[in-house]
Amino acid sequence: MTQEALLAIIGGTGLTQLDGLVIEEERHCETPWGAPSAPLQFGRLGDTPVVFLARHGNPHRIPPHEVNYRANLWALQDAGVRRVIAVNAVGGIHPQMGPARVVVPHQVIDYTWGRDHTYFEGKIDSTTHIDFTHPYTETLRQRLLQTAGREGVACVDFGVYGATQGPRLETAAEIVRMERDGCDLVGMTGMPEAALAAELKLGYACLALVVNWAAGKSDHIITMEEIEAAIDEGMGYVKRILRGMLTDG
Repeated sequence: MTQEALLAIIGGTGLTQLDGLVIEEERHCETPWGAPSAPLQFGRLGDTPVVFLARHGNPHRIPPHEVNYRANLWALQDAGVRRVIAVNAVGGIHPQMGPARVVVPHQVIDYTWGRDHTYFEGKIDSTTHIDFTHPYTETLRQRLLQTAGREGVACVDFGVYGATQGPRLETAAEIVRMERDGCDLVGMTGMPEAALAAELKLGYACLALVVNWAAGKSDHIITMEEIEAAIDEGMGYVKRILRGMLTDG
């Protein structure tokens, strides 16, 4: 596995493993920031090496606000990963972003609080301010979009991801505020993951699956049944894009 080419997939809700991934090694890691959510799974999809990490653990047990994002990204970088595709389950705010729709967002607004959100703290030699103008790596975004087109998966090519604290869902008034702020999607795991990847100089892009309309955007309350139904339908699209991207090299 070459360090320059090695890509990782961070799987969220509904993606504990990628179909067709042949696991060659499972590695338990420790980092200066503690242990990652799950062991790193090293394997191949076709001829392409890839590392998989379950963001919420396997089985799914870690809520969004308690994910050790610093350990996750650090462990991946330490393993030689240079590019990360993050799969995130989100709520749809924009009219084009309904349940089971796949979105490749281009921007982030961070509403989280109290999370360990930077590596630049404690005993450091100097304060470092990374440029975060564009939170996602455009070359990776375009690869995802091109692959979606090639695989025949309808995919929205824009979106402002509003990252909230969780684990509760948002109120209708909060969604109104977020929409006024310019958010198209709402999720709980987009930050600080994207910023930490930037601090480590990792290429990073988000592949978001809409699993429900955000609060107040439908005529009924949000239920786990509708979320699970959207995951069942939409995760197949996500996996097609990931497989296509990896088998294309």
